[in-house]
Amino acid sequence: IKDVAVVILNWNGINHLKEFLPSVVKYSNDSIADIWVIDNASSDDSVSFLKSNYPKVKIVVNATNGGFAKGYNDGLKQIEASYFILLNSDVEVTPAWIEPLYNKMQSNEIIAACQPKILDYKNKSYFEHAGAAGGFIDKFGYPFCRGRLFNSLEQDGGQYNNDVEIFWATGACMMIRASLYHKQNGFDESFFAHMEEIDLCWRLKNEGHQIYFVNNAVVYHLGGGTLSSLSPNKTYLNFRNNLYLLYKNLPDQFLYRTIFARMILDGVAFFHFLLSGKLNHGWSILRAHTAFYKRLKFLKKQRKLKEQFHHLKFLKGVYNNSIVFSFYIKGFKLFSALNPKKFSQ
Repeated sequence: IKDVAVVILNWNGINHLKEFLPSVVKYSNDSIADIWVIDNASSDDSVSFLKSNYPKVKIVVNATNGGFAKGYNDGLKQIEASYFILLNSDVEVTPAWIEPLYNKMQSNEIIAACQPKILDYKNKSYFEHAGAAGGFIDKFGYPFCRGRLFNSLEQDGGQYNNDVEIFWATGACMMIRASLYHKQNGFDESFFAHMEEIDLCWRLKNEGHQIYFVNNAVVYHLGGGTLSSLSPNKTYLNFRNNLYLLYKNLPDQFLYRTIFARMILDGVAFFHFLLSGKLNHGWSILRAHTAFYKRLKFLKKQRKLKEQFHHLKFLKGVYNNSIVFSFYIKGFKLFSALNPKKFSQ
C-alpha cells in the first residue's frame, strides 16, 4: 500500500479525464502515490475509458451519485493510504506537485490537511476561484481566499509565495490525513456539494489541528465543471450550506447573534438579486433559509455530539471583521489590503 492515494471523483466526466488525467499520471510520484478514480455512477463511458487507457489507475464504482460529499465518503472507505489527495477531475498538475504537500504533512502531526497554490487553467498567471492561495473566513462565515475576494481574482506575482496556516483547504485539491478523515466521518453528506470542505476543516480546527497552504506545489483548475456560478442551484447550495456551517461549528455565545446577522445580510443579497432582475437567485436564498429551518432539529443533534467549540479569535485564518463591508463598501479588492491586525493571531 502506497503512502498517498490521489483520488479523483468522477461523474460523467470522460472529457475531463481525457484532458486532465494525463498530467496526473505523468507527474504523480509512483514510489509514494497510487492514482484512484471514484466513479459516481456515471452513465457515460468513463469507466471503460479508464480500463482501456489507464490500466494502472485503480477504480471504485459507487452504486449511486450522492454528490461530492457522499461520493468521496463512499469511495474512500474502500481505499487504504496514510494520506488522501482529493483532486477535482478538472485539475492539471505540475511536476513534483505531490512532494511539497507530502513533506508538509510529514513535518508536523498537528497538520491535518493542506492545499497547493491553485491557479486558473484558462488564464495561468491568475489565481483560481476555488482555493487560490489558501482559504479564510470572516466573522459572519463568508469564505474567501488569499488571491480571491468574492469574484475578484488577483494575478500571481509571487505575493503569496509563503507557507501559511489557513482556515480551510479547497476540495479541488486537498491533502488530508486518512485517519482524521475517517475519524470525522468524512464530509457532511447533507451539504451535497459546496462548502463541505470548509465544514470539515472547521471541525478539524475545533479539535486543535492545523490547515496549511503550501506555496511550492502548483496546480491549474478549470473550475465550474459541475455547477456554473450562474446557476440558481449553486446560489441555493452556497447560502444553505453556509447556514449549516455556522450552526454546526460556532461556539454557543456567538451562534444566534451570527445567524441573526446573516439573516440581515442574506436579506440584502435577496433584494440585490431582485433589483438586478435575477429572480431565480433571489428565490434560491428563500429556499436556502427554508431548508435550514427544516434541518434545525438534526443540526442541534450534530452540535450535541461535538466535544468542543473554539472562539473564532483563537482559530488561525479568521478575519474578525466583515469581508462584505471591506469589499463592497470600503472597496478592498486585494487580500493584501485587509488589515492584518484583524486576523486571528
